[in-house]
Amino acid sequence: MLLDVTQTAETPAGTPAKTPAPRGRPRIHRAWFVAAVTFVTIIGAAAFASLPGLLIDPLNSEFGWSRGEIGFAVSVNLALYGLTAPFAAALMDRFGIRRVVAVALTVIAVGSALTVVMTAAWQMVLYWGVLVGLGTGSMALAFAATVTDRWFVARRGLVTGILTAAGASGQLVFLPLLSWLVANHGWRPASITVAMSALVVVPFVWLLLRDHPADVGLPAYGSEEFKPKPPPVTGAARRAVGVLFEAARTGPFWLLAGTFAICGASTNGLIKTHFIPAAHDHGMQITAAASLLAVIGVFDIIGTIASGWLTDRFDARRLLAVYYALRGVSLLFLPMLLGPDVRPPMLFFIVFYGLDWVATVPPTIALCREYYGADSAIVFGWVLASHQVGAGVVAFAGGLVRDFTGSYNMVWYASGALCAAAALMALLIRSRTKADTTKQVDVA
Repeated sequence: MLLDVTQTAETPAGTPAKTPAPRGRPRIHRAWFVAAVTFVTIIGAAAFASLPGLLIDPLNSEFGWSRGEIGFAVSVNLALYGLTAPFAAALMDRFGIRRVVAVALTVIAVGSALTVVMTAAWQMVLYWGVLVGLGTGSMALAFAATVTDRWFVARRGLVTGILTAAGASGQLVFLPLLSWLVANHGWRPASITVAMSALVVVPFVWLLLRDHPADVGLPAYGSEEFKPKPPPVTGAARRAVGVLFEAARTGPFWLLAGTFAICGASTNGLIKTHFIPAAHDHGMQITAAASLLAVIGVFDIIGTIASGWLTDRFDARRLLAVYYALRGVSLLFLPMLLGPDVRPPMLFFIVFYGLDWVATVPPTIALCREYYGADSAIVFGWVLASHQVGAGVVAFAGGLVRDFTGSYNMVWYASGALCAAAALMALLIRSRTKADTTKQVDVA
């Protein structure tokens, strides 16, 4: 039932009403402003994702830590990033998006700042692996999925693509700066920069972000129906685990989790962590290799937004199969392209890989939404957990392979083969029948 448009913002007793009265439609829907704040927030927090690959060589030189030890800290970060995500989605339902994201950004800042005083490898695991991992996981892609599900009915694929691309935009903004700082002033100023960038965004989140369209008296974008804000959902951890058990009974969940684990292994775990040191092994300057990753960020924005647009129009399963197949082929050629100079074939790889980097996210979220309805954000959080576990395994394994063989070649070839397997898995996800569309995953 709609609220009376004459309802005031406060009750007669002066107690704030739980849901403002519906207002007239503004020329530009508030959902787009919320999406813009979310975009800026993800950009501001994205600096942490640009740093691990830049730290491997400096930490190895200063402390003598092996690449495997450093890779283990990165793997803990990536794994916690993923494992925290489904609980973060449930916490956003309980405490609101704004509170959860503001606390997460603060934890990221604290963890990153503490790294400047570390003297042992276990401290890197604690500060960068645990604290930054928990903070980033609390505002991972589940953040974008939750905002999209609450504020948008129309244009969901496009908005998902734009918000997913925000991470690449942050990489584009911060990676050249951080690589310059590392090369000219050491890795500590770079860590402080990451901490400050996270803190700067906190006021924007607190002042401008809103949890639900009902908070401003509007229906979601693309909907004609005003829906009051639902009450807080208690038992966040129990709900997250319950949704996992229900989803785990279905075949699509395991196929989506498997493909997304390979996605993480072949992007965050492989390229983002090991591309810069691998290029440096072939004589390329760190700043040049970092600039190539920044270029990946440019084309990642284009590819992800385009993928969101395509997801609104084409079968998400076929899109995933194409994305993984193309990614696998490109990785098989990478060992032949690495060298001391940036040549046209390497630039072609960077552009090609950038277009495909996280193009898998919009169709994966769309399939979660198709199968799991109201629980899709939490289900996607668990699928994202598999993504980050896959990334963590390869971040650690890649460092070990480099330590024992002196080369990353085996890792490139293995990742290419995994991408081919992911393409086949995507094709095995069956389209949900009309009879099934009425079913929802019901968590007691």
